[in-house]
Amino acid sequence: MRSHIDEPSDVTVRCNDDRGVGIRLGDAVHPDDDAGATHHAAAGRLVNYAVELHAPGMTARLDRVVGWTGEARELDAFLTDVARDFGGWDGARRWHTDDRDFAVSAVFRSGGRVELTWTLRPCRAADGTWTASVTTVLEAGEQMAALAADVRHFLSG
Repeated sequence: MRSHIDEPSDVTVRCNDDRGVGIRLGDAVHPDDDAGATHHAAAGRLVNYAVELHAPGMTARLDRVVGWTGEARELDAFLTDVARDFGGWDGARRWHTDDRDFAVSAVFRSGGRVELTWTLRPCRAADGTWTASVTTVLEAGEQMAALAADVRHFLSG
């Protein structure tokens, strides 16, 4: 995985073991900004973004995942906590959006590797019947820390 910002609005995560497997966070919009509201940096603000999962023969996308910036319960905080524990942990750590349509679980593996399983489950869809997941493998230290920083930058816009 090389977490990097393709454009200011995108974060792409690729699996170290299979570069054809990954996710992309993109199309971030802060709807409150359109309304002319003022924000304090420490106070969270609403952010909508798209999540796309891809693997050989599969692509899944949610166009509107709802999140918040500057919140301890958000994706960037989860990834930062995982990065801080580069020495490992037992079991799986889990995070999800309030709507539970986007979720991530992290499992520490031998050799200082972290498996992140990214899951989309469109609860707002009329049928709500599909679920898609991909697993990316990252190094526990610098790669996880870089990913957390990229996601924090992405969410804050």
